Amino acid sequence: MAITKTPLIRYKILNNCFRNRFKRYTIDTLLIRVNEELSEINGIQGYGIKLRQLRDDISFMKSKEGWGVEFVEELDGKKQIYQYEDLNFSITNAPLNEVEIDEFQSAIQVLSQFEGMPQFIGIQEIIAKLKTDLKGSNNDRPFIGFDSNQDLKGVEFFSQLYNSVQNKIPLLITYKDFKSEEAYSFTFHPHYLKQYNNRWFLFGLHTDTGKQDWNVAIDRIIAIQSNNLEFVETKIDWTEYFSDMIGVSKSEGSNIEEVILNFNKLTGNYMASKSIHETQKHKWVDEQTLEVKIKVAINYELERLILSYADCVEVIEPLHLKEKIKNRLGKALAEN
Repeated sequence: MAITKTPLIRYKILNNCFRNRFKRYTIDTLLIRVNEELSEINGIQGYGIKLRQLRDDISFMKSKEGWGVEFVEELDGKKQIYQYEDLNFSITNAPLNEVEIDEFQSAIQVLSQFEGMPQFIGIQEIIAKLKTDLKGSNNDRPFIGFDSNQDLKGVEFFSQLYNSVQNKIPLLITYKDFKSEEAYSFTFHPHYLKQYNNRWFLFGLHTDTGKQDWNVAIDRIIAIQSNNLEFVETKIDWTEYFSDMIGVSKSEGSNIEEVILNFNKLTGNYMASKSIHETQKHKWVDEQTLEVKIKVAINYELERLILSYADCVEVIEPLHLKEKIKNRLGKALAEN
């Protein structure tokens, strides 16, 4: 695809540069950064744009037809600094402009050609969501709702992360977890992207710890940069890795256990039609109780799932899980 055909890719690269709290770009360093990203995305060394194209891109982003972005009024020597005045701003959270609408319409036309083909099961839902998003951008009243997180942060990094996993590119990630007061950086070899509960997680090798299934929440990422280190492969079969668990967290040395849950009649009817795990087996033990058995590694996400059913479920086995749920409910009552 010619460079002139991929403006949105360039705008997203620039958007990430302009939002970076830890590095301030001039026009020269911007050009270097954009061309590095374009080379990595396209897998062609030296692939990039000229200074004139970069200036045109910036002008468009500043225009009313673009996103009306505003930069800080600061200089590095005699050269302008290109950093958003509001670092919380992102073009990914702004209303769609004409360029994005055109891209949407082109994508819908291409995807629609694959509807009905067995190897593309589920594409109808994707097309419906694209059409709905496009209608929303045109201020038409929506007539279908999708489960989504409107406040999800970090989605602007998704394309770059996807390309890094696909093209096996190590990353330098600046990250701020819930426990840290300050952001910190680490080298990461990305291997797998996983969505759970309307959040995206990146799995891979954390070089400082040597842990190969390190979990990075995308909404906690502050900035990412490509790294020139040699990419380290993984032997983990991710489909198998997630097959014995609910969610994304797996404790070191965790074992697969049989979990037995009893649901009341009303919730049982729902559970019988929608399995909570691929290993689920269920049966009615009487007219009021559905017994559900699953074989999984017990983790925090499983506990939260059980607690979400409140008084509609009873934990039967294993006993240590039963005690955990009991203790959590006891603490909740004590705090209230």
